[in-house]
Amino acid sequence: MKEQTENVVIQSEHPESSPPTGFQVIMREFKKDKLAMFSLIALVVVIVGIFIWSLLIDQQEMMRVSLRDKFAEPGDKFLLGADQGGRDILGQLIIGARNSIAIAMAVTLLTGVVGIMIGLTTGYFGGWIDNIFMRIIDFFITIPSLMIIIVFVTIVPKYNIPIFILIVSVFLWPGTARLIRSKALSESRRDYINASKTMGTSDAAIIFKKMMPNLSSILIVELTLNFAGNVGIETGLSFLGFGLPPSTPSLGTLVSYAVNPLVLKEMWWVWLPASLLILFLMLGINYVGQAIRRSADAKQRLG
Repeated sequence: MKEQTENVVIQSEHPESSPPTGFQVIMREFKKDKLAMFSLIALVVVIVGIFIWSLLIDQQEMMRVSLRDKFAEPGDKFLLGADQGGRDILGQLIIGARNSIAIAMAVTLLTGVVGIMIGLTTGYFGGWIDNIFMRIIDFFITIPSLMIIIVFVTIVPKYNIPIFILIVSVFLWPGTARLIRSKALSESRRDYINASKTMGTSDAAIIFKKMMPNLSSILIVELTLNFAGNVGIETGLSFLGFGLPPSTPSLGTLVSYAVNPLVLKEMWWVWLPASLLILFLMLGINYVGQAIRRSADAKQRLG
């Protein structure tokens, strides 16, 4: 009797460990990967600092042309120098980074919501619904999206940031929808989905309360990597002259000054800071995304 009591006490002191949550798996992966942890902290600090700093800048005053300060070198008046219009490079760098990051966030959110909704719906129902949407997705994937975006940006008169976000988002959701649809197809055949249908649970509740949480790791990875890609798309289009309007600062616009060989060689302060910031954002987001992807794989192995 005494031995049984001791066994009960020991078991109560050392209960069976429950499987780790998704957040615990992610934190464990970041603790193992010091580079990913540093990238995450640095990204948060830089992005928050950019948005706060941008609130202190008068954009109209900063974008005012001053030919006397044309290509002014870094110094007391301009910490990072001036461009060909005598405009402060540091101010354009902060406002441009804010615009590029905000646009990437908005595009990621819009394409993520549309892609996840369509992917979950088609993967769950299958049949004719899946066939219709897959033909639409195949059409969007086969067309040269970047060229179509450039055409729309060219023909839309006096477009602004919201219109630019909508134009880009229209053509970038199919990739997310196709990935989520493939995962939802396999998930919809699992026993807990069939049991929920048998119990009379509504389709919407099954999709968003049962299926979607089990795909959360994949969703986080997809949105994180899409964010990095959307930063590159905005800066790339602005570099080519088909992004934001010329009066709106952008990292891609600053980098485009390097097309001039003279500026590339002698006025490094015009394009180099923006290039380094883009490189930092891309590398940081990708390191964080890789860590989250490994966390998703580990969570899937652990069940």
